Amino acid sequence: MDAPEEPLPPVIYTMENKPIVTCAGDQNLFTSIYPTLSQQLPREPMEWRRSYGRAPKMIHLESNFVQFKEELLPKEGNKALLTFPFLHIYWTECCDTEVYKATVKDDLTKWQNVLKAHSSVDWLIVVVENDAKKKNKTNILPRTSIVDKIRNDFCNKQSDRCVVLNDPLKDSSRTQESWNAFLTKLRTLLLMSFTKNLGKFEDDMRTLREKRTEPGWSFCEYFMVQEELAFVFEMLQQFEDALVQYDELDALFSQYVVNFGAGDGANWLTFFCQPVKSWNGLTLRKPIDMEKRELIQRQEATLLDLRSYLFARQCTLLLFLQRPWEVAQRALELLHSCVQELKLLEVSVPPGALDCWVFLSCLEVLQRIEGCCDRAQIDSNIAHTVGLWSYATEKLKSLGYLCGLVSEKGPNSEDLNRTVDLLAGLGAERPETANTAQSPYKKLKEALSSVEAFEKHYLDLSHATIEMYTSIGRIRSAKFVGKDLAEFYMKKKSPQKAETYLQGALKNYLAEGWALPITHTRKQLAECQKHLGQIENYLQTSSLLASDHHLTEEERKYFCQEILNFASEQTDSSGHKVVLPMHSFAHLRDLRFTPSNAVVHVGGVLSVEITVCSQMPVPVHMDQIAISVHFSIEKNSYRKTAEWLTKHKTSNGIINFPMETSPFPASQNSLPALELYEMFERSPSDNSLNTTGIICKNVHMLLRRQESSTALDTPSGVALDDGAPVLKCCGVTLEPGANTITFRTQAKEPGTYTLRQLCASAGPVCFVLPHLYPLAQYDVYSQEPQLHVEPLAEKASDASLRVQSSDKVTSISLPAAPAYHMIEFELEVLSLPSAPAAGGEEGSTMLGMTEAQRNPKDTQKADHCMATTDHKVSIECPWSIYSTVIALTFSVPFKTTHAVLSAGTRKYIQVCVQNLSELDFRLSDSDLVDTGDSTDLQLLPLNTKSQQHICSRQSVFFVWELTWTREPPTSLRGRFSMEFRPASEERLSISLKPYTYEFQVENFFTLYTVKAEILPPAGTELCRTGSLCALEVSITRLSGLLEVDRDEALTESDEYFSTKLMYEVVDNSSNWAVCGKSSGVISMPVVAQATHRVHMEVMPLFAGYLPLPDVRLFKYLPHHSAHSSQLDADSWIENDSLSVDKHVDDQLDSSSIKSRGSVHSAASSEHKGLPMPRLQALPPGQVFNSSTGMQILVIPSKDDHVLEVSVT
Repeated sequence: MDAPEEPLPPVIYTMENKPIVTCAGDQNLFTSIYPTLSQQLPREPMEWRRSYGRAPKMIHLESNFVQFKEELLPKEGNKALLTFPFLHIYWTECCDTEVYKATVKDDLTKWQNVLKAHSSVDWLIVVVENDAKKKNKTNILPRTSIVDKIRNDFCNKQSDRCVVLNDPLKDSSRTQESWNAFLTKLRTLLLMSFTKNLGKFEDDMRTLREKRTEPGWSFCEYFMVQEELAFVFEMLQQFEDALVQYDELDALFSQYVVNFGAGDGANWLTFFCQPVKSWNGLTLRKPIDMEKRELIQRQEATLLDLRSYLFARQCTLLLFLQRPWEVAQRALELLHSCVQELKLLEVSVPPGALDCWVFLSCLEVLQRIEGCCDRAQIDSNIAHTVGLWSYATEKLKSLGYLCGLVSEKGPNSEDLNRTVDLLAGLGAERPETANTAQSPYKKLKEALSSVEAFEKHYLDLSHATIEMYTSIGRIRSAKFVGKDLAEFYMKKKSPQKAETYLQGALKNYLAEGWALPITHTRKQLAECQKHLGQIENYLQTSSLLASDHHLTEEERKYFCQEILNFASEQTDSSGHKVVLPMHSFAHLRDLRFTPSNAVVHVGGVLSVEITVCSQMPVPVHMDQIAISVHFSIEKNSYRKTAEWLTKHKTSNGIINFPMETSPFPASQNSLPALELYEMFERSPSDNSLNTTGIICKNVHMLLRRQESSTALDTPSGVALDDGAPVLKCCGVTLEPGANTITFRTQAKEPGTYTLRQLCASAGPVCFVLPHLYPLAQYDVYSQEPQLHVEPLAEKASDASLRVQSSDKVTSISLPAAPAYHMIEFELEVLSLPSAPAAGGEEGSTMLGMTEAQRNPKDTQKADHCMATTDHKVSIECPWSIYSTVIALTFSVPFKTTHAVLSAGTRKYIQVCVQNLSELDFRLSDSDLVDTGDSTDLQLLPLNTKSQQHICSRQSVFFVWELTWTREPPTSLRGRFSMEFRPASEERLSISLKPYTYEFQVENFFTLYTVKAEILPPAGTELCRTGSLCALEVSITRLSGLLEVDRDEALTESDEYFSTKLMYEVVDNSSNWAVCGKSSGVISMPVVAQATHRVHMEVMPLFAGYLPLPDVRLFKYLPHHSAHSSQLDADSWIENDSLSVDKHVDDQLDSSSIKSRGSVHSAASSEHKGLPMPRLQALPPGQVFNSSTGMQILVIPSKDDHVLEVSVT
């Protein structure tokens, strides 16, 4: 078979590279099929599954089909993947057995033998069937016979390596199905070949990398191997994987450089340590820089050559991945790292060469990005590119200074020679940029050509960079570039242009608190202000620099001397004063008044001592230090006394002042603290520690921009208060550090004096502290005699006072005393318990009775339950028309109650004393006397102890028996008295009067005795539950007619007087059931031993010892009306319409000093309009119930099922 003309060999190292597939057999057949094959092959994607757990990817396969030659097969040791044939295809359309045996079989055998000789197992045989040839030949065998022979002869166990393509040039469904099967097989075999050969290549590459510690290992050789893998990934359009290969090479080389700097250098690094002779920048306008690649391959590349080539390849892949902004980021990192790597490797670089390389590289990257992005994208991503603009500006500035293009006189011969050498190192311009008007090469060459051209290019770059930084909010970086621009203007003798940039930078540094940049910028600003003749601004900046500890001692002294020189030169002239803020010159630390309360009377002397800390490095002589004073008379200030002023002043007289305006306002002092945390990064495979460090979690709070609303370092415009009165001290020398200065003044007018300004003057220079804060004031007073009354913690002095007292008025004559002096004395006030509970008028106050004294420290605080007594004292002074009224409150420690106790006709008086205070007391000498007119009453004490101890909130009882010899009296007026002392104190400095309590009781003698008795039913000895028992109540009159009996209930008959009583039987404990009427009205004769008996029936409800029911007596008072005589009293009781007060027999309030024998109405309402009788309770003591406390035994009934026992 005649071989057709050989196609052109594949182009190596271009972006159009494709995997190579060789074609053997019928070349004319393949040529006719090739257009359709090349079009159909990449149409459908295939899933590529790779080893080592890498994620599968969908790829479109393309191939470069070339004629089969034995020379294309890889030889042993050849690691080139781009020239590696991944698949070998044999094409034939033989359909004649004779032809197959004569030529095709031998040709196939030779083809397979060559493949086997080179260990190539990736092959495919394609048999093309053509219907037209079958019609022309009648003796051909069926198609399957040729395919079967080929499979039997060559495929053996790989029958799928022989495929059939039916009429590939026709347009039919059968043809399409044949094509689909063939293309699927072709793609599958290609992917299998890729996976196998790439895996073997990666293993070999990994093995080569692991040998990097062996002598003789070459990074350049390894570089070419791994780049071959990157080319293959790029050929398959897997740009991310290709980029990974270059990143790994980049990281490997960087690590070796770092190790070299640490003293662990590899031998092959010496090839990259050769001196730099060319600095033409990065080349990014062609995919592969073959010139630099060949230098790397020959191991002749410099560090800049390797870095340039490596970044160019990364840039190309990033642009394919549409990540141009990452190109800018990586470029900036590359340029900075190259500068450091050249230093680590100690590579010899001519002065300015590296600046040229960085400048050209920055512009090259920027123009490359601009070439693949539109203007809108570039404007919205300035943040990624502005770093390159700034770096290019910085390097152009360095070149300008190096080549003498910034100096005032222009470049000299040495500068020109240096410029020529730098331009020579650039070499000739590259062909790809030769036709570009604004290429980096042309810009640099033009900028170095003249002073004017350099200024134009440098200003354009600087202004563009500042504008970009400002637009993205990076104000600090913009001010930094502006500071460089100001330095350039200062070199060009244009200080007026430089000042604007320096002021802007200084404002930003002050707002953010950058100490060292503040100092450096102020030095530049001082030089600028000096050239501009801004004397006041220059002196202010000099004072700030003189107090700046970031400068050396010599520099501080220089700026301080500048201020002193100006002050001494302008002494004789009467020019304008230069007013400067105080905070840069000195700090007012504290101020002390003498006297300490800052209050002085008219004519008195006041001294003010201040402590000033000088921040100057040398002693400074001041002509005068003055404090301006503002005098004010407040409304009603004439009423302010010395005592009032003293109370509202500081006690020690010292006022401390905070530091003045800090050079770092609202920055370091208000920023939050650093939140630092440890950070560990471990390997995901074996959990080994890779890196460690610290991270700041609140960096967004620390580095955020802080604006200042005021000009922070501009002339303050401090106004000097010339018209105000001043305290001054002349001829003072301020030493570095703390200095004490004392001012003295004599008070003339009363009022308030406020210290406003502090001014230190040296010639025409005045350092002013415009406001003193906190406020420093002193008061001058002039007043009439004043009276102040307050409790004294200690006794006053024993000065003699003349006292004249009467019942209501006490006059006190004061001794003579010097002006504005104080006289203190004590008054002792006694409150009598017999006084009213509330104070009356002033005339009733007991002032002048000095038997007892109660100091505040001896008085317990009154509780809410303790009784109090209020008094008022009015004090009148001859020098005032006003009276001073004082309210005095006395606490009563005890509460006392009394009660009348009866035992038949015998009477007892009980007194209860309750302690209301928090103290414990000892009670003694208790006594009860009758203060009435009765002479036959006697009180016999039944108390055993002469002294009683009463605790806080506890009570003590005293009992006396009341006896009489004749007829008992109608009332008793008693007075109880006792001595008391606090139990916790052995001895008191004062004497306490006895405690007394007066009371009165009336009608306390016994008139009636009541006796109740329960009898069991007849024939039984004991009461049983549920059985009716007889209750017999006996009411006996003990005396004849008395005065107390004469009331409405008393009726007179022929023989005797009688009174109506109502009895009521009540069982509050529910032990008894009263059967029948429980109450009734009886007519009781008022005769001694007159007895009335009442019989009724009761039923016990419980078994056990049961108390007897209660029997109560009331006086029955008829209602006086027209209808009262028509009503029977018993009918009211039978109808149960009589209302009885169940509590009328309760004791009366014993705390009252009067009798409370009030009458209780039986009912307040009427029954259907009819009048109701009234009941009156008998006073306590008139009725004695002898059955009280008695019990009777009740046994249970014979019911065995229920047993109820009442136990009381």
